[in-house]
Amino acid sequence: MKKQVLLVDDKSTIAKVISVYLGKDYDFIYFENPIKAIEWLHEGNFPDLIISDIRMPEMMGDEFLHYMKNNELFKNIPIVMLSSENSTSERIRLLEEGAEDYILKPFNPMELKIRIKKIID
Repeated sequence: MKKQVLLVDDKSTIAKVISVYLGKDYDFIYFENPIKAIEWLHEGNFPDLIISDIRMPEMMGDEFLHYMKNNELFKNIPIVMLSSENSTSERIRLLEEGAEDYILKPFNPMELKIRIKKIID
């Protein structure tokens, strides 16, 4: 059975790129909105890994990360943060809060694939 990857990003173009590179190896679920993703998780869905953007409307990626890591049900799901923000302090803060990895946009899809494989395989 394929492992499941959840992407939360308000840009559908990112979802298209990631689904092309990950679609053969992983079941790929996508939400533009972290609140919708949380609703989906509360329906009993437990992906093997979550990729989350940081800058999103309604709920920021760091708030989503904080929610996930402070929730008993979901705290063990690895989360990879995607951001165009090349800030060392932000990267360190999110890694300290529990992000498994922090990848800068624009990213190399093959690098993302390798990093995900190392985390969940």
